[in-house]
Amino acid sequence: MRVKSTYYCHACGQHSARWMGRCPGCGEWNTLVEEPTRQAPNTGAGLAGAQPPCPVTLVSAGAEERFTTDMAEVDRVLGGGVVPGSLILVGGDPGIGKSTLLLQVAYLVSRALKVLYISGEESTRQVRLRAERLGALSPDLFLAAETDLGLIEQYLQDLTPQLAVVDSIQTVSCSEITSAPGSVGQVRECTARLMRLAKSTGISLFLVGHVTKEGMLAGPRVLEHIVDTVLYFEGDRHHSYRILRGVKNRFGSTNEIGVFDMQKQGLVEVANPSALFLLQHPDGIVPGSVVVAGLEGTRPLLVEVQALVCPTGFGVPRRMTAGVDYNRAALITAVLEKRLGLSLSNCDVFVNAVGGVKLDEPAVDLGIALALASSFRDISVRPGLVAAGEIGLTGEIRPVSGIEKRLHEASKLGFTSCLVPRQNLPLALIEEMEVIGVETLAQAMESALQR
Repeated sequence: MRVKSTYYCHACGQHSARWMGRCPGCGEWNTLVEEPTRQAPNTGAGLAGAQPPCPVTLVSAGAEERFTTDMAEVDRVLGGGVVPGSLILVGGDPGIGKSTLLLQVAYLVSRALKVLYISGEESTRQVRLRAERLGALSPDLFLAAETDLGLIEQYLQDLTPQLAVVDSIQTVSCSEITSAPGSVGQVRECTARLMRLAKSTGISLFLVGHVTKEGMLAGPRVLEHIVDTVLYFEGDRHHSYRILRGVKNRFGSTNEIGVFDMQKQGLVEVANPSALFLLQHPDGIVPGSVVVAGLEGTRPLLVEVQALVCPTGFGVPRRMTAGVDYNRAALITAVLEKRLGLSLSNCDVFVNAVGGVKLDEPAVDLGIALALASSFRDISVRPGLVAAGEIGLTGEIRPVSGIEKRLHEASKLGFTSCLVPRQNLPLALIEEMEVIGVETLAQAMESALQR
């Protein structure tokens, strides 16, 4: 019997009857992979509790209460806790600490509820050794080492835990599909069946997902569409801190982050991340260093931005950024050259966010511009200054949101002055801090740079 095949795009999930070099759905090259088709009988299986269509006004609005993980940083990113029956996907680079984080979460939840941890990459003895190191031993934390989807479903139905962890989804395979574990068909089918199980039983499921070399979740794009929440666990191997960031959340905001410090006993929550990302110079403020007041969701975050501007030794000047969007830094460099007359076209420009944190909101524009001008002129900014503002192409300083939270965080950490857009002044008045409102980039340079 001839086995029919279908070609699936592992980037967007588009399927085609024949192979093509370029996916017609997303336009990516060499993303179509062959998967054997399987004619599944129409059993009418769907989500449990499905009812005929009815008016939205007659649908019960009684939302199920969340349960906490006893880890405030995780609860913050999830929107206040775990929703029963939700499917949560956690991705990150190899060795960044995904399994450590979820084992700690499983242990904390197991002190009040029943939890099942299923490992497809380690044996139960290896997981036990890691749990001993983390101090995560609990009689209500059950371990299993399994990769067969049918047995995993049986374990979940027999044990009926309130929370379960599957590490990782790329190792799970369904016996009804002939392709290898981790392929497009396997990942799609296993995630869909686990989703139906979670919705029908009310079990909250955490899935660990691998990432590609580009940092995207491996597998078909439909994987992120199926789950309720997608979390990325980020960090730098050369720094001890880790950031848990939500990029999709059906039950909360996607702008929140959780900050952790990787230590010998595991991940430790960082209650004040601003102090972690600020570096104190022994000789005071140096040229090219400015503290910016960022905002991640509801959390204000003060980060030191450093810039280095020096004459280029090559024909084409270099532009490099770390933790800051490259295109945004190039735009600010062009505005400085056009509006303030700074001759940066013959200079190498390097911008870095201290600590490796990623800054992607427009409010850090003013801090980047001040750091670049400070390094170019070799003049340091005023001591105790923090900046927040968006820069337009005409050199104007545009208002930003959440200015009160930014200023209160800066005042709490001992900063004495803040440079803000003039439109934010009515909301930016705070005791024990000098708030300076500026309308243009030239005014900001005049107020910030020491003479």
